[in-house]
Amino acid sequence: MRRLLIPIFVVAFALGTVAAVIVVRQHAAPAAQESPVATTPDKDDDSDKDSSPRWPDDAGTPEQVLYAQEDLMRRAVEALKPRSPGKANLYMIGFAGDGEEDVFRNEVEFAERLMAHRFDAEGHTLLLVNNPATLKTHPLANLSNLQAAVDAIDNLMAPDEDILLLLLSSHGSREHELYVSMDPLPLDQIAPDDLADVFASTHLRYKVIVISACYSGGFIDALKDGRTMIVTAARADRASFGCSADSDITDFGRAFFVEGLNHNDSFQAAFAEASRTIEARETRDDEEHSYPQFVTSPLIEAALKRWRDGIRLGAPVPFGLPTPPRKTDKEALTAAVLDLR
Repeated sequence: MRRLLIPIFVVAFALGTVAAVIVVRQHAAPAAQESPVATTPDKDDDSDKDSSPRWPDDAGTPEQVLYAQEDLMRRAVEALKPRSPGKANLYMIGFAGDGEEDVFRNEVEFAERLMAHRFDAEGHTLLLVNNPATLKTHPLANLSNLQAAVDAIDNLMAPDEDILLLLLSSHGSREHELYVSMDPLPLDQIAPDDLADVFASTHLRYKVIVISACYSGGFIDALKDGRTMIVTAARADRASFGCSADSDITDFGRAFFVEGLNHNDSFQAAFAEASRTIEARETRDDEEHSYPQFVTSPLIEAALKRWRDGIRLGAPVPFGLPTPPRKTDKEALTAAVLDLR
């Protein structure tokens, strides 16, 4: 089990090897057009990424960002509201793994708004995001922070009643690893057993795990049990689409969250609609079908029904991109001066 507090000597060592990690990563994540039998983690077949660095000038140094994680996680956990008594509650964790593209941040932030305002989960959501724009506002999406988030929510939930929704959105590899990146930080990739280990010592009984990534069906065997619903964007041997730099949200995220859960009041019905939508679009565009996967059980279905019966469904939530932060007067003046040069 990983811990929230990273020992100082580990951080120092990691920062000292950043350059080496970047070089290794360039070889460990070959472009999508390379051989499909590669044995190292790769990016999705739909990714066309700009390799230029995206580290913002105002974020502090990578070392400062790492040391800020304890405080960011503490504030994120403190912002969670206690469970509402007398009914089943749903808590959500969103994980946007790849900081090189905005599409994953957009997806988890929309899902958070949707669950908060349509499905009665306001105050019960926590986001982990790798993105240059959120380094000061959200904890990093890495395995250590995911473990800390799950442990914190586990302490708030009633295990016999409540449900955890975990959404992981990123690129996925043919070797079934979830891509985790916020260059130049050295972050571990997440394999199916890593994700299963996150829940090994918790009291959580009921979970809905949604993995929006290529080849994400490869996570099913490690995660399935009698109380877990698993939704993946693709079969274990198939890519999914809409995760390139020019996309606002993945094709699966749009079909399942923006459309499916706005049109329906259950995950199962939303998945059925999303599957039809994706199949029709991939057929129209002559793409190899991704075949999203859905695994459920009577126990998790019964828990979800109890939760759904206890909430008042809100209005549909329109999809929109994050609003850029308002510049201070000083920042606006500086930008204006630079524009005049």
